[in-house]
Amino acid sequence: MSKLSNDALDALRASARGQVLAPGEAGYDDARKIWNAMIDRRPAVILRCAGAADVRQAVDFARANGLVVAVRGGGHNIAGTAVCDGGMMIDLSPMKSVRVDPRRARAYVEPGATLADLDHETQAFGLAVPLGVNSTTGVAGLTLGGGFGWLTRRHGLTIDNLVSADVVTADGGLLHASAEDNEDLFWAIRGGGGNFGVVTMFEFQLHPVGPMVYGGLVVLPLEQGRQALLKYREALKTMPEDLTVWAVLRQAPPLPFLPESVHGKPMLAFAICYSGDPDQGPAAVEAVRGWGQPYGEHLGPMPYTAWQKAFDPLLMPGARNYWKSHNLGPLQDGLIDAIIDAVENLPSPQCEIFLGHIGGVAMRVPVPATAYPHRAAQFAMNVHGRWDAPQDDDRCIAWARALFRTTEPYSQGGVYVNFLTQDEPERLGAAYGQNFERLVRAKTRYDPGNLFRHNQNIPPAAS
Repeated sequence: MSKLSNDALDALRASARGQVLAPGEAGYDDARKIWNAMIDRRPAVILRCAGAADVRQAVDFARANGLVVAVRGGGHNIAGTAVCDGGMMIDLSPMKSVRVDPRRARAYVEPGATLADLDHETQAFGLAVPLGVNSTTGVAGLTLGGGFGWLTRRHGLTIDNLVSADVVTADGGLLHASAEDNEDLFWAIRGGGGNFGVVTMFEFQLHPVGPMVYGGLVVLPLEQGRQALLKYREALKTMPEDLTVWAVLRQAPPLPFLPESVHGKPMLAFAICYSGDPDQGPAAVEAVRGWGQPYGEHLGPMPYTAWQKAFDPLLMPGARNYWKSHNLGPLQDGLIDAIIDAVENLPSPQCEIFLGHIGGVAMRVPVPATAYPHRAAQFAMNVHGRWDAPQDDDRCIAWARALFRTTEPYSQGGVYVNFLTQDEPERLGAAYGQNFERLVRAKTRYDPGNLFRHNQNIPPAAS
């Protein structure tokens, strides 16, 4: 644990606009808490930044005092990279401003904003940027890793809609990164994570979406899962890009439209979002209803902002989480069999497997265009171990790892960097793929001392 002098902390307090917190002070323990309750780390100092000047102060302070740097946006990252032991935690969560320019269809977003913050502002104008599926996720971390969700098939990844960013680099400078300015930095932050600096402002291209979409859930008994997934696989070949259907396998939660008798039973749910004309929604999703005899269904028009929050109750902070993830091409028979077997033996009622279908516009971007390399992935599969009690750690982690190994032969070998846990450094090559060497060059230019290493780290070339 780095012990900072009172003089050093006093100097930081005097120069910062935001709050400076040291161990033992009021607010410190709340500020270091993040979404994954397995992560319990104690920074030497936390600066809750009020603006870009504070971010620059924090970076300079960390560099001058030899501190490791952790950067918190939404604090949702599974590996817990937002908080470090004994170093400087740059907490961006107070920086939540979102400004929308509806005429130019642009949003200007600070790094502490969540998906809910951004959706709230953009949907006031019937506009959206493709984001993730849990509204409490931070926009910053989601974007820097790639970002996908219900609109990805139609409008690409979050990074495919990033127009520019302001970045505080390791030397404390503030750079503008875009297709015209610092192009190598702009390229690198679109999929290379927080390796290159701290983004203090994102500029996104917006698209007409909502404010109403059509969708919901169709929940089937697990016994029908194999046949339903085969029908799903076939239907994907002709599915329009304004219709997104994900598959979720888990125990049935106590949803109001499900009979009480099926709560806790293994199930397959198709989660559906049709972002075209809501009046065409019933026809667009009709095929999904025929993939089995459901336990129950809940389909209809709803605000896009409501659908963006639909899975929040299953993803509340405070639980223990461990993920294993694969990128997939087509769903192969052996993979379908393996995941159905795994759901029959869940170690906790909160564990689940999801197949996020991202094939569409995102696949048509050339691999060298952004740092995110997984343009051939049709699915991101996440094995989501989730439970409450520390004594269940070994059992739940073992389940996730076993399913990961069983399904590996059916994967593309790549992995979405935001889904990597803290114990998978050997998968860095799988995360960054054929763009890795170019990322190393950008890292060497913008962070030669590897100040920003508390992440899925891309080491700079040896000086």
